[in-house]
Amino acid sequence: MKKLMYLLPLFLGGFFYAQNFKEDSTQFRKISDEILTKGKGYEDLRELTKNIGNRLSGSANYEKATQWALQKLKDAGADKVWLQPVMVNVWTRGKESLQVKIGNGKWQNIKMLSLGNSEGTQGKDLKGHLILVKSIEDFQKLPAEVIKDKIVFFNYPFKQEFIVTGQAYGDAGKYRRITASEVAKKGGKAVIIRSLTSNFDDVPHTGSLKYEDGIAKIPAVAIGAETAEELEKALLKRQLVEVVLNSNCGMNGQKLTHSVIGEITGNKDNSVIVVGGHLDSWDVGEGAHDDGAGIVQSIEVLRSFKNLNIKNNHTIRVVCFANEENGLSGGRTYLENVKKSGEPHLFALESDSGGFTPRGFSVGMNAEKAQSMKSWEKLFNPYGIYEFTGNYGGADITPLRELNVPVSNFSTDSQRYFDIHHTPEDTFEKVNRRELLLGAAVMTQLIYMVDQNW
Repeated sequence: MKKLMYLLPLFLGGFFYAQNFKEDSTQFRKISDEILTKGKGYEDLRELTKNIGNRLSGSANYEKATQWALQKLKDAGADKVWLQPVMVNVWTRGKESLQVKIGNGKWQNIKMLSLGNSEGTQGKDLKGHLILVKSIEDFQKLPAEVIKDKIVFFNYPFKQEFIVTGQAYGDAGKYRRITASEVAKKGGKAVIIRSLTSNFDDVPHTGSLKYEDGIAKIPAVAIGAETAEELEKALLKRQLVEVVLNSNCGMNGQKLTHSVIGEITGNKDNSVIVVGGHLDSWDVGEGAHDDGAGIVQSIEVLRSFKNLNIKNNHTIRVVCFANEENGLSGGRTYLENVKKSGEPHLFALESDSGGFTPRGFSVGMNAEKAQSMKSWEKLFNPYGIYEFTGNYGGADITPLRELNVPVSNFSTDSQRYFDIHHTPEDTFEKVNRRELLLGAAVMTQLIYMVDQNW
């Protein structure tokens, strides 16, 4: 009898787990069917990219995008929509050019993009000789007299040995972020970096740099991998390489703009589950994968809950964050508003890895919550989700960790993302409908599981 009493809870636990698994599997299928057959995300992305285009914070296009997102959230069935004020620094690119002369050859125009937040040359030609540096460690060994009045070229390649390309991006990222100030400290005139890309084409990639306070703000630009290789070959042969940079980029004060928010109210309580992406993009391309995809996927979550008549226990809130690309003001402002309101936040999910094939979710949370998410893995396996790893979240929601809010980043197959990241190549045509909508489906499934179980 005692043995039976010990076994009974195990039997009942297994029985209820099987029942719950079956019910959740059925709901997962309903969500997937709804989005893959009736989803509006792909057409929404077409509108955002083709009718509005790139959306740098502070630009007229970004303001158009806020009104677009506001209407899309209303159309999706949000109970409440609003604009959250955000102050952003306004950076503009303007005309820019880069010319190179190797040895006694002719001047050649080469493709380039100024790095975001970089100061330019105020429309004047900045001339100088190029010096090659392979790594920051090598640069630090060089005396200031070698760097003074030179244009420093960092040819640090994107490491191909990383399987997850985001790791290579993280490894190479410091060359974009910090080299301008490091070179300025030693009296250099400007910086050229090899683009942060897994590709071997000649497309330059932009992205933010960060100047140090009190250090001269020298221009910084990126060039494509092919040109980078050609310049290195010339410099290694000890050929003189002269450069003329002309750019009009720079900061132009601040502006009040907005993140866009929509939600469906919880039926049990007002604890908030956030799902979102960033509405802004760089000023080149159309911002399709980065991060138009994340925006339309997040709106699909809300639309699917409404269309399937899922009675959400907690408030499901979509946040279209402002200013992720060159300031992160949207995410920080959202945190400050949460602190003031005291709203309890149960969970936050961000999609900012492009609209590619789903792969997994990170678990930026305590061990108990992480284990809870991982226990749902078998439900997700049929939809291509096999990874619940990484103690981090997306850039916009990471500030919420200050309040111990569990956060997660939706991850995709990363192999093609950094081919087009931050370039004119990031267009609607690069997005596959099936991959985009399947991403929206697994995001909705995760939000459903959190809502029902936490």
